[in-house]
Amino acid sequence: MSTLTVVLAGTVNLAIGVLKLIAGLITGSAAMLAEAGHSVADTFTELLLLTALKTSARPADRRHPFGYGKARYFWSLLAAVSIFVSGAVFALYEGFSTIFGEPEEQTSPHVAYIVLAIAFALECVSWVQASRQVRREAAAEGRTLRDHLRHGDDPTSKTVLYEDTAALTGLLLALAGVGLHQLTGSSVWDGVASVAIGVLLAFVAYLLGRANAGLLIGRQASPELVRAVHADLSAAPEVEAVVDLQTMLIGADRVLVCARVDFDDALSAADLERACVRMAAELQAAHNDVTEVFIEPVPRTDAALRSAVLARYGRMEHDGR
Repeated sequence: MSTLTVVLAGTVNLAIGVLKLIAGLITGSAAMLAEAGHSVADTFTELLLLTALKTSARPADRRHPFGYGKARYFWSLLAAVSIFVSGAVFALYEGFSTIFGEPEEQTSPHVAYIVLAIAFALECVSWVQASRQVRREAAAEGRTLRDHLRHGDDPTSKTVLYEDTAALTGLLLALAGVGLHQLTGSSVWDGVASVAIGVLLAFVAYLLGRANAGLLIGRQASPELVRAVHADLSAAPEVEAVVDLQTMLIGADRVLVCARVDFDDALSAADLERACVRMAAELQAAHNDVTEVFIEPVPRTDAALRSAVLARYGRMEHDGR
């Protein structure tokens, strides 16, 4: 994830937030105030994402032998919470207060239109940068954009893209609310737009929270990588069968591989040691994401291990037993 993408998004959001707040106070528009809250939430999000990038880059140490890669997932989860608490809740409050409160007269709607136009132009700059970043990452992984958003292991780029997409959508909702208020004279439309913005932000926060929760819990690597690692292990001349294969994402572009392998019984202890070292090195050389490899020799006839594998995955195509 590029720090430039996060810094650009944060700078844009801060500038836009100030403009929206001024416009909201001048016009009395709930939708504009909701959008100001949206931009404040986005600015906090960028600060959290910068913290995620910095913290996750720390090298491994005695207390964290696998590094700090999962810190990126933790801070990105907090960013999702920030979107909900700072943005969605405020927008919903403003919206319902306007809908069920006393009618409010709209003043100087042209100010809101000017600010919305400036905000849309600035958000487009940030969105283009985030989109390019995510597309580059998807191309590097050999995935479509949709698959990368679903299976990618870097939540920071996904957060910025979702956030900017929501920002552009929110601006259109605010424009509709201000315009309908001006046309009908009813502030209810302003409130409806604010509620719609709140629902949009809550949905984005839910998507990001669910993705980061899965990564924090310990999601396996992509199916493509799992299949490739299994094929590489199975192709080793010393291997009779891959009995169990577990993978876990321990950070962006960092995968832990744990394999239980049934080796040729004719191998000596020294041969077995050399084979494990060689196979681990080959996996790391063939797959850039594989950073830690543990290979355990086991007999494929072990009933307890077989039961555990079947309970976790069910009967796999490569089982063969």
